[in-house]
Amino acid sequence: MNILINQYSFIAISILLIIAAGFFLLGNKPKLKNYLVFGSIVAAFIVGWVIFHPRQTIFMNNAESVQAMIGSGKPVLLEFQSPY
Repeated sequence: MNILINQYSFIAISILLIIAAGFFLLGNKPKLKNYLVFGSIVAAFIVGWVIFHPRQTIFMNNAESVQAMIGSGKPVLLEFQSPY
């Protein structure tokens, strides 16, 4: 259970909030604006996930490429991040 909360908390909370928004917005004779607001909420969570989820960059996947970039004349930002 801890692994679910730790690694997938954004997804779990998003699903719960989308379900709650669905009950409130689509519960009693929804109109077009209710569907639009619900779709906007779902789209906002999807865009948020795409923007903020951690992913490994393509060009920095080994130590040799990082060492080659250091000292090449350009500033290098090293970010150490856990995949979880």
